[in-house]
Amino acid sequence: MKPGKKKWRVLSSSSADSAPPTPPVDWTKLDPQNLSNPALFINRELSWLEFNQRVLDQVYDESLPLLERVKFLAIVGTNLDEFFMIRMATLLKKIRAGIEDVSLDGMSARQQIRAVRERAFKMMKDQSEAWEKLLRPALEKSWVHFLEIPQYTPAVQEYLKDYFKKQIFPVLTPLAFDPAHPFPHISNLSMNFAVGLQHEGERKFARVKIPSMLPRFIPIPESIGTQPGQSFVFLEDVIRSNIGELFPGIPVEEVYLFRVIRDTDLVIQEDEADDLLESVDKSLKQIRYGAVSLLKVEAAMPERILDILLENFQIREDVLMRKETRMFFGDWWALAKLHLPQLKFPPFSPRVLFPYEEKDKLFEQIRYGDYLVHHPYESFTSVESFLRAAVDDPQVIAIKMTLYRIGPNSPIVDQLIEASEEGKQVAAVVELKARFDERNNIVWANRLDEVGVHVNYGLVNLKTHAKLCMVVRKEGDGIRRYLHVGTGNYNRMTAQVYTDLGLFTADPEIAEDVSEVFNYLTGYSNKRNFKKLLVAPVNLRQGLVALIEREAEHARAGRPARLILKCNHVADSRIIQSLYRASQAGVKIDMIVRGVCCLRPGLPGISDNIRVLSIVGRFLEHHRIYYFQNGGEEEIFFGSADLMERNLDHRVETLCPILNAELRDQLKVNVLEIMLQDNVRASRLHYDGHYDKVARESEQAPLVDSQSILLDWYTSKRNPLPETGA
Repeated sequence: MKPGKKKWRVLSSSSADSAPPTPPVDWTKLDPQNLSNPALFINRELSWLEFNQRVLDQVYDESLPLLERVKFLAIVGTNLDEFFMIRMATLLKKIRAGIEDVSLDGMSARQQIRAVRERAFKMMKDQSEAWEKLLRPALEKSWVHFLEIPQYTPAVQEYLKDYFKKQIFPVLTPLAFDPAHPFPHISNLSMNFAVGLQHEGERKFARVKIPSMLPRFIPIPESIGTQPGQSFVFLEDVIRSNIGELFPGIPVEEVYLFRVIRDTDLVIQEDEADDLLESVDKSLKQIRYGAVSLLKVEAAMPERILDILLENFQIREDVLMRKETRMFFGDWWALAKLHLPQLKFPPFSPRVLFPYEEKDKLFEQIRYGDYLVHHPYESFTSVESFLRAAVDDPQVIAIKMTLYRIGPNSPIVDQLIEASEEGKQVAAVVELKARFDERNNIVWANRLDEVGVHVNYGLVNLKTHAKLCMVVRKEGDGIRRYLHVGTGNYNRMTAQVYTDLGLFTADPEIAEDVSEVFNYLTGYSNKRNFKKLLVAPVNLRQGLVALIEREAEHARAGRPARLILKCNHVADSRIIQSLYRASQAGVKIDMIVRGVCCLRPGLPGISDNIRVLSIVGRFLEHHRIYYFQNGGEEEIFFGSADLMERNLDHRVETLCPILNAELRDQLKVNVLEIMLQDNVRASRLHYDGHYDKVARESEQAPLVDSQSILLDWYTSKRNPLPETGA
């Protein structure tokens, strides 16, 4: 639309889009035989938002160090961005394409959009209030101050004027919008100023982008600070105060902040792609122009400027949010990094399972026994030592590895390159479609390919999410394979904050299965049966259902029957129905689900025997552990797969058994059972979809913070819960 033309007005959802309110459900009268009833499932999008609410709840917890609470505020901000870039964008895409899609719980896309928008907008408001009313005042008491524009003293104003001229002005680019200047491209996640000004007697519009490489919080020197301690001003305030410098001689009448979130869901027609790497690279360039899924504007922005944005983004007001306070709290990560150790968790030194200096003994140790590493309580150095030993050992002839989220600075990749340069056979399955890591992975794939590593991108229409590393070693009695099977990415940074497991083993049957998985990924294979592993999309779904049904048979026969399922998300309808049937058979089911859970626990006659907990704490709960009591012959599987359709049917995933009885006991008693007793960081899901904090049984009952207990146990090797007899 050209400035000056008559503006058309797009209204929000019409009455035709509206649906009558859903009548309340009588939870006591659901038919136990009809396990397909949509009322038995919680909406996935709303469940995810409830998870983000549990993250936001940490901000209010005064028992946490102050800067850790600030970190949780930032996590909520980045989580919401991702939600609108992917989940909300997908719903909007369905509406725009005229796709009539119904979710597991029976909601249409339009109904979900309305419900999700209302819930997400309230969360954003609560987030802003938490900063203004809780965290900011608390930081002020800790001598960390944030100045608003009216608080600038003449000395501060003079300092910031000079700072703007030298540090900010050179990187700002004002872009006019008029018949000679098309509406500028507004990039995803960018914060911008919409500037109204008078030029040659006419009202004009310009856009000024706030460069993301500039610090959001600008420190004020103590010598001119108004209060003792550290003082900061906001970048957007400094630009707003000096924006006239960008338009010399032209009166600036109004300045309003806005922020754009776009659809970044990568869609690749893999069946038609001649070169997957080239296709992903091309798609990454295209998503720069993804449809807008959320437009945030300052509440005071007038309609005439808002119209320009709505019409040029070609959006309706139903993706618009008016904001009265600060935008994008994800930038608050910078505050969490301030050097104020008294306001953070105390540092700890994770236990090193395989010290680097003892790497020469590593393969001999694994040959005669399995080892389980538990991050972040135990160091990722053990994984790097495993690979380092493989690179240095002249008896090692081959290394095969899956790479999903590698990270920007990966010693793992350097080691694979070194191994290849030394003449070892190295194969890397690099997942180019790992969301938000696509660009990194393309860089790594090219670098690996240049040095002769056999780089493979996995299978068409399947993401490779399994975490596998296999080292092939020539020994006196023949070829032996050494393995690392994990739940987390081969990423040093995430291993410091994600709870993950890794198994080091030389078990020949597991090794044979892992070899078959690599052959499946790099060649052609119709193998349907594996000796030990459950592999998606081949036999993992059927295997899990069979294990759940076996537990139900034990319960019906009066034998010990119990399930403990720990994962990130539970959203697959068929798995949920299997769990409902097991509960009806009398199986006691404990679930520890960090994020989305579409299962409704505690429904009379349906899920009475199911309890669902969620733990949100210092570390991100990420490992997947599946325990089966099996009539007393206990089994535990762990791996990369959540209980979601995408993991079971559209990804290459593995679940691996823990064959060592001592390691099984360690996982069950010293990890799962502790987490089930958590009454500090745990929340319990109720059948109506809400969570509440798990309370102590009595005032005399001890506080159980599972992550703190495990951290203490792994660093001191004290028994976490002596009364369990473990």
